[in-house]
Amino acid sequence: MPVPASKTPGLAIVGGGPAGLIAAEVARAQGIEVDLYERMGSVGRKFLIAGKGGLNLTHSEPRPAFDARYYEQRETVGRWLDGFDAQALREWARGLGVETLVGSSGRVFPADFKAAPLLRGWVRRLRAQGVRFHVEHDCTGLRALADGYELSLRTSAGEHLAQADAVLLALGGASWPELGSNGRWTGWLQGLPIRALRPANCGFEVDWSEHFSTRFAGAPLKPVIARYLDAGGVEQSQQGELMITAQGLEGGLLYALSAGLRDVLEAQGSVQLVLDLAPQRSAAELQRAIASPRGKRSMSEHLRRAAHLDALRVGLLFEVLGKDGLGDAQRTAETIKRLPLTLLRTRPIEEAISSAGGVRLDALDDALMSRTQPGLFCAGEMLDWEAPTGGYLLTACFASGHRAGLAAARWLLDNKP
Repeated sequence: MPVPASKTPGLAIVGGGPAGLIAAEVARAQGIEVDLYERMGSVGRKFLIAGKGGLNLTHSEPRPAFDARYYEQRETVGRWLDGFDAQALREWARGLGVETLVGSSGRVFPADFKAAPLLRGWVRRLRAQGVRFHVEHDCTGLRALADGYELSLRTSAGEHLAQADAVLLALGGASWPELGSNGRWTGWLQGLPIRALRPANCGFEVDWSEHFSTRFAGAPLKPVIARYLDAGGVEQSQQGELMITAQGLEGGLLYALSAGLRDVLEAQGSVQLVLDLAPQRSAAELQRAIASPRGKRSMSEHLRRAAHLDALRVGLLFEVLGKDGLGDAQRTAETIKRLPLTLLRTRPIEEAISSAGGVRLDALDDALMSRTQPGLFCAGEMLDWEAPTGGYLLTACFASGHRAGLAAARWLLDNKP
């Protein structure tokens, strides 16, 4: 049986990722009592994984170019950044004793590239400030009361009900569910329109032959230029690096293009990605090299020596043209410059770096409070926005949490004196 509800005045925050933690910090600084509920055994698990190879905290790109990284939500996210932008995030880290540096690509990292020291210091400070943490509390429902809200929480000891004057949800999306954000809240959150959660910054599936998949899975492909036609029929292109997987393709270049590729794929059932395998060489130059005498060398060896193609690029040519097609020097050269690959599906959302979709932003006011349920706020990746990797995801999570936490505190001070 559920234990009797206990009244806890103040703000209940559900979700212990960056958005929830920064919301707790700013609300507590306004004198609000804060209880933070997290379904995992500790907070910030996805934050820690993000820092496993070096925590990319934010990016040094100036605004308004920075804002443009948020696609159709650039204006809305831009207002969040007005209150807490990349520079504010770096200064916040400095306040925790963590200096930051700008990498060669413009990405911003802690000087030691580690996430754990930053998170530990942050949680210590939050506890010292009076934020009450409740881990292994899985929120399974929310009910509006006459004077606040009631949370249904599943714990190891059974079901628990908790009340608060206001609630801030920072439940995350649906990527990396083993770290806390499983998207199940879409099944119980009522009163807020939700756009279906979809993979973002994700891999895509290609129908490789078994031979190619077995031989080249895990191999990096760099540098290449990728092109595709977006939903408006305009060619988009970018240079970068890819990774061959057993199922298809992943990598930073694909993640940067994934939002547009996914939208075309959803509309058309598939999308063609065209790769320039030799960005620094012209088709004419390649054709001359391929047409040169090859003697007793195999075609694979000839392509490697004459056209300076590695085994992976030769394998891709075999995959698209077949052995017979490689006998035509012009066609082979043209394919090196425009190798077509059909992307069939995104990889499952559980494998994606982040997710798109979530609570529609037009259902919330500028303070990220529900337009129909006063005292209910949302922040972080559970909102309907997306961004590429490079520090933009984390920055918007922090910025939205900062905005919602401050707004929730002000609402409580005005309405629950």
